[in-house]
Amino acid sequence: MLASLSLLRGALKDVDAPWLGWLVLGNALCIPLGVALLAFLPETPLRLLIASDVASEGINLHFQSHRLVHFTDLHYKGNRAYTESLVRKINELAPDFVCFTGDLIEEAAHLASALELLAGIKSPLFGVPGNHDYWAKVSFDDIAKVFAATGGGWLLDQFLPAGAGKINLIGLTCKNANQAALPIQAHQKNILLMHYPAWVKRLRGQKFDLMLAGHSHGGQVRIPFWGPVAVPFGVDEFDLGMYETESGPLYVNPGIGWFPVPIRFRCRPEITVFEI
Repeated sequence: MLASLSLLRGALKDVDAPWLGWLVLGNALCIPLGVALLAFLPETPLRLLIASDVASEGINLHFQSHRLVHFTDLHYKGNRAYTESLVRKINELAPDFVCFTGDLIEEAAHLASALELLAGIKSPLFGVPGNHDYWAKVSFDDIAKVFAATGGGWLLDQFLPAGAGKINLIGLTCKNANQAALPIQAHQKNILLMHYPAWVKRLRGQKFDLMLAGHSHGGQVRIPFWGPVAVPFGVDEFDLGMYETESGPLYVNPGIGWFPVPIRFRCRPEITVFEI
């Protein structure tokens, strides 16, 4: 940082208007400081993003609309009040089912509390694991029981019906680099849940009506006209929002929690609502 400012001062010596040079130097100092200060503001409230209907060009049957809520990357660390507000918002939306795409916890000590809170979701809850769930070395049987009790399921390379049997929900572990063909159903809408957005490149052109992913956190810090400062592995160009891919529409949710530090700037936590 200091070396860069020294170079900038040297370049400004040749500027004819001294005031312009000081203005440029001042901006160079203030912008990163401003970003840092804003990033450490208290945790922002949940934002509700209402997504447009997702078209299913390959299906000509008449389906009733189904509402689903997508959330991801909870990274529960014992913050009960925040998670209770998440559950309340989901229940207020009264979705037909809820999709979670990984990273429930970081430490095994928080699993029981996290599951107690998620058990309060009043709609069928379907989910897949993320890398932190594996790293925490917890029993997935405990998670599966809670998800199943809601009428949903913990999908480890498995599929289950949702939406009164009109939806085929497929969940991936993202553990096998040579992804096998997935069980697409011709007479249902097929929704794929996966933690890593870049996994879409391993689907070998199979078509889905909607794919949901997390993991990226949207970068947590996003610079205007630039994008995320950094994203983790398994993201590639799919860092935030909706993407049209060879396998269909992919939505990457910025997540609820944070890792490794409690910073979010221009990247608020999000619950995403789809009518499909």
